[in-house]
Amino acid sequence: MSLGALRVFGRSGTPVSPLTLGTMNFGEGPGGASGGAPTGADESIRIIQSALDAGITAVDTADVYSQGESEQVVGRALRGRRDDVFLATKFHGQMSANPAHSGNSRRWIMQAVEGSLRRLQTDRIDLYQAHRPDYNTDVLETITTLNDLIRQGKILYYGTSVFTPAQLVEAQWLATTNHLIPPAANQVPYSMLVRGNERDVLPIAQQYGLGVLAYGPLAGGWLSGDFVLDAGKPPTRVHSLPGRYDISGPASERKLLAADSLARLADKLELSLVELAVGFALNHPAVSSVIIGPRNEEHLHAYLQAADTVLGESVLDAIDELVAPGTNFVERDAGAIVPSLEYAELRRR
Repeated sequence: MSLGALRVFGRSGTPVSPLTLGTMNFGEGPGGASGGAPTGADESIRIIQSALDAGITAVDTADVYSQGESEQVVGRALRGRRDDVFLATKFHGQMSANPAHSGNSRRWIMQAVEGSLRRLQTDRIDLYQAHRPDYNTDVLETITTLNDLIRQGKILYYGTSVFTPAQLVEAQWLATTNHLIPPAANQVPYSMLVRGNERDVLPIAQQYGLGVLAYGPLAGGWLSGDFVLDAGKPPTRVHSLPGRYDISGPASERKLLAADSLARLADKLELSLVELAVGFALNHPAVSSVIIGPRNEEHLHAYLQAADTVLGESVLDAIDELVAPGTNFVERDAGAIVPSLEYAELRRR
């Protein structure tokens, strides 16, 4: 595996690099990176250009990242190189104090796409994604609108992010039965510690020929190397982000033990934990490309080195023994909690 070994993005036929540059950390406005200071514009541009120089051909952003600043940074960085990049962005998140400036309705999508095109300084978006499901909007309205945007040439493909198995199938069925262009992609969290999508989402993606962008190969930092037990000393992030890295519950305790075991496996194999984590995510046959989210050029180089990692069957078996296939330790690791699980009133009479 190397960055030069391009992969076909689902049924689209579009070649993409095995790593996609994620830009959630770029831009200094609200809504950017969580758990640390965002990366400023100048450094972000250097990172993007270094990634492209190294062979990365896909860039993923979203309008809500730093409230549009990430898209602006990407647009500046891609000047003169736009035609060489598979450019993906997303809509759904709230873009102002007005709650109407969000969601998956036709009214908002038609506004959101114009904003993204302007900030990205481009005349088309290669992949336009619904960042999250919108339980207040009919799916047919959303995909009809996205179908229209393809017909207008403003987007080339559309996709989803963290949709449930039922929502993925519904979108395909609605598109087919209404003679619309169906979704071509889905974005999912996937790592050695977040394997729930192996049960259904990834097989469904294969069934329908969806391109899959897998994000979070380091499981939000749990596989960065910070979460290694050392004489009972808790990881640093437990104190800085207790809401996300709380290890007081039994599920999170098991997750911490698994992260520590995976780090020790990486040491035994003489690999960095980043190399083991990225190599694992790249190995699944449904995954088209793995999204990386560097905060600086040092992080980028670590990810680039990991792109060459090839894991044999014995190593994959060892990972399966530490974290069983299909395992999610905590519900929020799925990327979104469906309302029927999040709100008690939907489960009770």
